[in-house]
Amino acid sequence: MATFAFKARTRQGEILQDQIEGSDKMAVASQLRQQGLLVIDVKEQGAAQRDLLEPFKKVKSGDIVVFTRQFATMINAGLPIVRALYVLSEQTENPKLQELVTAVRKDVEAGLALSEALEKHPKVFSRLYAEMVRAGEIGGILDGVLLRIADQLEDDQELRRKVKSAMTYPTVVLVLAVLAASFMLIFIVPIFARMFEDLGGTLPFPTRVAMGVSGVLTSIFGVFIYAALVGGVVFFLRWKNTENGRRWWGKVSLKLPAKIGDVIQKVALARFARTFGTLSAAGVPILQAIEITASSSGNWVVENALLKTREAIREGIPIYKPLESEPVFPPMVTRMIAVGEETGDLDGMLTKIAEFYESEVDATVKALTSIIEPLMIVVVGGIVGGIIVMMDPIRQTCLPSARRCPPCPPGP
Repeated sequence: MATFAFKARTRQGEILQDQIEGSDKMAVASQLRQQGLLVIDVKEQGAAQRDLLEPFKKVKSGDIVVFTRQFATMINAGLPIVRALYVLSEQTENPKLQELVTAVRKDVEAGLALSEALEKHPKVFSRLYAEMVRAGEIGGILDGVLLRIADQLEDDQELRRKVKSAMTYPTVVLVLAVLAASFMLIFIVPIFARMFEDLGGTLPFPTRVAMGVSGVLTSIFGVFIYAALVGGVVFFLRWKNTENGRRWWGKVSLKLPAKIGDVIQKVALARFARTFGTLSAAGVPILQAIEITASSSGNWVVENALLKTREAIREGIPIYKPLESEPVFPPMVTRMIAVGEETGDLDGMLTKIAEFYESEVDATVKALTSIIEPLMIVVVGGIVGGIIVMMDPIRQTCLPSARRCPPCPPGP
């Protein structure tokens, strides 16, 4: 069976473009005519027409936001879900998202609910997305819920952008510093080493250390050292996604110095409040909303704390009570949740908590950036300058005392 792309016209005059499997073009054309379609064109999708980079392409969060807002607009305008999905699949520029939307449309045409069709693609449409769509379907407010989802995705994207912008600069500078130091040790230091060997004599200890490190890096052991560094980073990133890694990193990340742990905690609290408030406002049951919020919090400590509160809430205890015993939730958060429960405005209070911590993250990130920038300059200057000083044995001899400097050679 091969895959064929076809273009056909319905009895109502609508143009359809899709793909279908068949043994040959004649069989596909016959199958389409049996469905009451007027076949315009049929082309086989050969290996030459496939995108070799397609397995590596991903659906960006920005594409999901645009898709969700357009979907909400069409639903609000009265378009049927299937028709709206068909239009979106035609105008979506991302081929991966276009393929997913087409698959969702086919599942809806086959009788599945929209939320059930979305659950088949958890890597793109998260559980939060699918559950909110289900709540919108049950409540008959799908367009409003879709707009809430788009707002939630945009807020989460903005929060991630702020944190990434703060971490990108020091990461890039540190990598460049390591590359610059490696370049000097591998290519520059050996030239000076040969010069010093020709001159003879005993070199200062720092110079011998630099030459020794250069000798190791330029040998076969240097390849293993850099391979071990790269492998260690890859291993750590993969291990961090395992259950043990998430538990360890979740605890350690909240204790990182230089306000980094403080930023991570505030980001987790902002995401918790925003997600929980959005789910609650969409009509998702509280226990289910807590479970979804826990899985999307991004920190194991927050996730574990929320999951432990479910049993207490199931017994009728207010939400804020079990949260008070969890150190990761500050008193301000639990007391504002308590006020929200008492006044019946839990959604509004959670939104205020999210806005507060998002502004706190913004201010802390700016403060960190102002501190990190000069610190990185000092680090880079120290690394490069240190190597230069280590490779200047005459200056090292003269620095302790001018009387120890070697006599100048006789001249005219």
